[in-house]
Parts: sequence; C-alpha cells; structure tokens
Amino acid sequence: MEVPALMGPAPTASVAPAPFVVGIADAVEVAAYRRLRHDAFVDDQGLFDRTDVDHLDQDHRTVVLVARATDGSGAVLGGVRVAPATVREIGWWTGSRLVVGPAARNAAGVGSALVRAACALVEQRGALRFDALVQERAAALFTRIGWQPTGREVLGGVPHLRMRWPVDRYQRLVDATKAHLAALFAGDRPGGAGWVGDDGAPLAGTDVIAACDAILPSMVERDPEWAGWCGVLVNVNDLTAMGAAPTALLDAVAGRDTSFVARVVSGLRRASDAWGVPIIGGHTQVGVPAALSVTALGRTEHPVPGGGARPGQRISLTADLSGGWRTGHTGAQWNSTEGRDRAALRDLAATVGRARPAAAKDVSMAGIVGTAGMLAEASGGGAVLDVADVPIPRLAATADWLGCFPGFAMLTADDAGASRMASPAATTRECGEVTSEPGVRLRWPDGEETTVVTGGVTGFGSAAV
Repeated sequence: MEVPALMGPAPTASVAPAPFVVGIADAVEVAAYRRLRHDAFVDDQGLFDRTDVDHLDQDHRTVVLVARATDGSGAVLGGVRVAPATVREIGWWTGSRLVVGPAARNAAGVGSALVRAACALVEQRGALRFDALVQERAAALFTRIGWQPTGREVLGGVPHLRMRWPVDRYQRLVDATKAHLAALFAGDRPGGAGWVGDDGAPLAGTDVIAACDAILPSMVERDPEWAGWCGVLVNVNDLTAMGAAPTALLDAVAGRDTSFVARVVSGLRRASDAWGVPIIGGHTQVGVPAALSVTALGRTEHPVPGGGARPGQRISLTADLSGGWRTGHTGAQWNSTEGRDRAALRDLAATVGRARPAAAKDVSMAGIVGTAGMLAEASGGGAVLDVADVPIPRLAATADWLGCFPGFAMLTADDAGASRMASPAATTRECGEVTSEPGVRLRWPDGEETTVVTGGVTGFGSAAV
C-alpha cells in the first residue's frame, strides 16, 4: 500500500517548455520586428511602397510586443505594436502591424499569443476602446479570441476588416457595486414613486431629507481616519444631489479596540468640523470587526430627483479637480476635499440647490459611467458620454477617472445650454446626453460609440413607475 504522505507526490509527466515567450521589446528587438514587417508588408505583400514606417513608430507612447524564441537564440519570431489613437490620451488605443516571421508561421499560437498579450497590455494601461485593421484572411484568428468586426476597408488593394476588442471594465464595476440592488429589495420601491433609487429619501410631509451610507469594512480597517472623513463626505454629497442643505449627522462605528475606534472618530470629527455639520448622536461598539455607517439629515422644500431627466437633455459633470489620488487608493479614490476650507466645501454642497437641474446624482462607487447609468435608468432611458468632453484632473488617466470615487462630483441633466451648476471650487462641462436607449455608451472624437454598460445599472428601472 502506498501512503502519499510518506511516498511523496505521484510522478507527473514532464511538460515541454514553450517554444516562445511574449514580452515588451527592447531596442534591438524593435529593429528585428521592423525588419520582419518590411519583409512581409513591403516586399512580399506590396501593401506599402518602399516602407511601412509611419508616425506611430515615432510616437514615444507606442509599445512593441514581440514573441521571442526560447531555444537560446532569442530570435524575434513575430511582433505587434499598440499605441494611443489620439494626441491627448483618452483611453482609445489601436493595434497594428501584427507580423509572424517565416520561421514561425508553422508554429502554433504565435499570432494569437501576440494579440492576447496586446489586449491585456492596453487594458492594463487604461484602454476603453481598442481597434485594429485586420486583413480578411487573418480575421478568423481575431474572432476566435473575441474581437468583433465593425466595418470594412481596403488597404494597398487588399480587403481588411475593422475590428474591436470588447472592454468590459465598467460593466464589471456596476455588476459588483449596483446590479444586485433590485433583487435584494424583491419588488420594493425604496423612496416611492419619483424618488426610487435616489441619493436621499424625502420624509413625507416635511422638508427633511435623510441619507445613509456605509463605508467598506476593508477600507475602515485599512485607513480608519480616511474612512471617518469619507463617512461624512459621501453623506453630504448625497444631500447635495437632492438639493438639500446638511443639518446633522449620526454615526455607527465599530472596531477591535478603543484606540482603533478613536482613529475612525477622529476622521469623523475632522470632517464634521470641515463642513460645519454637527454629529448629534450614534452608536459605538468595541471588540468587533471594523464597521462604519453614517446617517445625514438635510433640509429643502424642493428636492431634486435623480430620475427627472428626459431623452435629449444634456448631461453635465460638475467636479472638483483639485487634489490627487488618496495614498493607498491610486486609481480608485480621488482626494480633493481634504484640501478645501469650509467656505469652499459649503459652496460645493450648495451647487445643486442653487441650480435646481432637472435631475442630479452624486458620483458614487459606480464611478462617472455607472452613475450616469443610474441617473438615466431612473429617468427611463440611457446615457451617452462624450469621452473627450469629460472634465478630468491633469494627474488622472481617463479610464481611472471615469470609474473612481472622485471626491466631489455631480452629474446633472438639463436642456442643452441650460446648466446652472457653478462653483469657484469646481469645473462644470456638458459631456453627454440622456437617450431613450437603455445602458451607457461612450462617444469618441470620430463619432463612434462603444457600449460600456448594457441595460440598467440597479434594475429598479424608471423612478416614475
């Protein structure tokens, strides 16, 4: 009898090493890749006259990926290049000049490995749209991987397909943060007709607006002072989106010991002082996992709905672009509010109440894209965002900014040219429109649109129903 604990693991069959690896090319490999290109596209196929070198080869942002032989020679078996498609990087990338050398054309997988690596690289670098012009005879390779045809073109007398790699970054974000809401409430309509899915809840018969938000326990554990600050920030933003002036806060805080809870409370107090909104009560627990939730009360006689927009109305983003990424949360949480004094914070909090747009939502964990989807869904439609028109901080990449928690940012809807949102501490710009077609699409400078969220975000549908 064999006893695995004594005999050790069963022997396994040896696996032959891969004949090549894919990586970013160095200068020598770029030169070898260009020779392969010239041989294939100029000499053999005649797609170009004399040279296939173009402006992308001179763009410092262009990245060349090559397949290197692992037989000790280090020979470049093939390559592909990827680059941003616009002068200002807005998340639109292109792939081109895919080539496999004669020595590797019978080797399985070189071309597909290069294409897969290119897709992974550009998504890592913030691509929201990734296009390629592909010879028809090579289109099957791209289709098997998941690329989608978008049109036809003739280059050098040879038929090509325009193809696009589907990027699901924001679909995954809304699925993780908002898509479960309607199912959890099992047919309930929180807020009631006209206010379903809103950032705050009007108390019937009063001018009081109530809002409540919890901070992710992992964030409370990792960064307790910042969690306390954000507990106030997100609730003030919820009231702002309803056009309400904040009047009071209540908190429920928990942690492993008193010193940890004190750090959360320190952040809460500091934010309470910064906005000038008192904490009037709450609940505290010690000896339990970290947790924080905050309830806010505000007042307005004329609350602004999140679902009050109509198809054809323009979407504006009002955002505080000062500050930078919160340390430890790069690409996910923008910190502008800690650098503002009370006057600026209170002015920002009054923007929606002053402007009274048709609809307003504060940008939440679903990011600008997901929040635009929620505003449009509650209004019975969808949204298109013009990528190049979205106001973005200089230090933020487009892909991160459209999906992050941006500190202070409000999405509003009004007739074209009628936005009244304004603050010295923020930038306001029309950057999209409400449509009758559900979901969220990004519109690019060439007029193309890419779907980034299919259907509704929360599943609640129109707030008016």
